Amino acid sequence: TVATGADSLRAAAPLPGVPKLRLPALGGWRARTENPESAPGFDDSAWRVADKKASHSTTPVPEGRPVLFADDYGFHYGDVWYRGTLTDAAGLESVKLSYSTGTLGLLMAWLDGEPLGTHRMPVPDNSTIRKGTWTDTAVFEVPGQLRAGGRHVLSVLVRRMAHDQDGASRDTHKAARGLTAVSFTGAAPKAVWRIQGEAAPDPVRGPLNNGGLYGERAGWHLPGFPDGDWEPVAFPRAEWRQGVTWYRTTFRLAVPTGVDASVGLTLQDDPGRAYRAQIFLNGWNLGQYVNDVGPQHTFVLPNGILRTRGTNTLALAVLSEARTASGPGRVELTLLGGTAGGV
Repeated sequence: TVATGADSLRAAAPLPGVPKLRLPALGGWRARTENPESAPGFDDSAWRVADKKASHSTTPVPEGRPVLFADDYGFHYGDVWYRGTLTDAAGLESVKLSYSTGTLGLLMAWLDGEPLGTHRMPVPDNSTIRKGTWTDTAVFEVPGQLRAGGRHVLSVLVRRMAHDQDGASRDTHKAARGLTAVSFTGAAPKAVWRIQGEAAPDPVRGPLNNGGLYGERAGWHLPGFPDGDWEPVAFPRAEWRQGVTWYRTTFRLAVPTGVDASVGLTLQDDPGRAYRAQIFLNGWNLGQYVNDVGPQHTFVLPNGILRTRGTNTLALAVLSEARTASGPGRVELTLLGGTAGGV
């Protein structure tokens, strides 16, 4: 540097630029399917029995039916599972599942382990863009081979998509989430309901980090989870399966100490394919990618959670609707920016 007449310093030569950063390709993926909760023989004896008669919600409780609202049973975030044990169901023709979610909520159902189908809330338009709570009823026909008498198990997964923010203080944050009512045609079975949502809060990452997916409760999103017996796979994928599949990999970064780099994760696929992916980096939930809705394709991987000079664990929990093939498609690291003077 040289001194100037204004008592400042001026560079006498160009400063060195930021070193070129190379990000690794993501490979070495391993996959495992889940949702054992849909199987008729799944042991749900440790789940909460959903038999309350009154609710703290502003949503009315259907007369003569139990409360099924997830919050009343202590499950406030993420996905929630229901299992209804049905008796006296001979001749059952259809199942009607009423539910309440935030924007783009979703429901999928199985009877005795057989997929009944998926229902989703519509994409908001200009007239509903600020709508906080969405309600609808999914109607599923019961296949003929499942209409016999005896014991049946109805399994339902609801992706709740959060609560209202209630900025106007109108108690809209108290609207129910999850199933609100269940009815049947062709029979009037007796039903005993059990419910399972998120496990105890992560003491490091907090109560908002996880929902009630089996893999979340079992720690499949965490670094160090033993995935050596999972199936090795490569992207892109084209799965035809209703339910959840997890994908895990690790990658190592070596950002120079004099560089402050910002890195993101970019997911790209055919926009006609209906699936969603929850993104976990080193156990932290960083968002949800909805392939056929968007618009977000790149998710920031915040430094501190991202180890810029070390090994990282990336997990994707993919929820597939089975009405199209599901991915992931292309998944890659993206350099969002880099400056000299690392922190």
